[in-house]
Amino acid sequence: MTAPEAHPVIETDKLSLTFQTRDSPVFALSDVSLRVDRGDFVSLIGPSGCGKTTLLRAIADLEQPTAGRTAVEGVSPREARMRRIYGYVFHAPVLYPWRTVQRNVAMPLEIMGVSRAERQERAKRYLELVNLTGFERKFPWQLSGGMQQRVSIARALSFEPDPLLMDEPFGALDEITRDHLNEQLLRLWERTGKTVVFVTHAIPEAVFLSSRIVVMSPRPGRIIGAIDCDLPRDRTLDIRETPEFLKIALRIRQGLRAGHSYDD
Repeated sequence: MTAPEAHPVIETDKLSLTFQTRDSPVFALSDVSLRVDRGDFVSLIGPSGCGKTTLLRAIADLEQPTAGRTAVEGVSPREARMRRIYGYVFHAPVLYPWRTVQRNVAMPLEIMGVSRAERQERAKRYLELVNLTGFERKFPWQLSGGMQQRVSIARALSFEPDPLLMDEPFGALDEITRDHLNEQLLRLWERTGKTVVFVTHAIPEAVFLSSRIVVMSPRPGRIIGAIDCDLPRDRTLDIRETPEFLKIALRIRQGLRAGHSYDD
């Protein structure tokens, strides 16, 4: 008996995006076709300015493509945004400094009209999931940068979306903190089964976190390769020293070199 086909959560078909500027157009994305199935952890990796974030923002209806088609759970990005189908974690935490940690996490639920009791219960649950129990009454300025980003992840999870779109959330953190949050995010993915699309420019981070790595070219961003990462899901940081890990990292480096243009 043939296994049922995996259900696509996100699909883009020949997606292109051009920014119109005063002097000349900027071609950000060109002919990008991508499929993300339920439960995947897909990392988008490429050189700075290649359109990784632009692609993520197009999926989230934060940028408008000039050509092609995008679907999130079978509907347009705009409808997905209006129905709060996906959660979005920005590069910076974007927390309100005058609201406590609990009230920052509960803010989407407050906007949605969820009861106060339910808001408090969900905020408590997702703060526990990101290991921030006991910090509910703190304010963002009382937390470290890594803790603030964990609050933003809890907030994105609070209304229980799938997929979760993450725009290089750990890029501004030191290496030790980043490693710790990579481990926490991997455990979170295991526990929730969320579909994740994750932007990064760090090869070790992409290999450590992902089930699949999408390699993008310099601007205009194109997909030049997709690499399956079949490492065990219960991986730890020690796996980064194994031949299997290094082999995948090498394939990514080779793909990035092959797609790089030195004419810019």
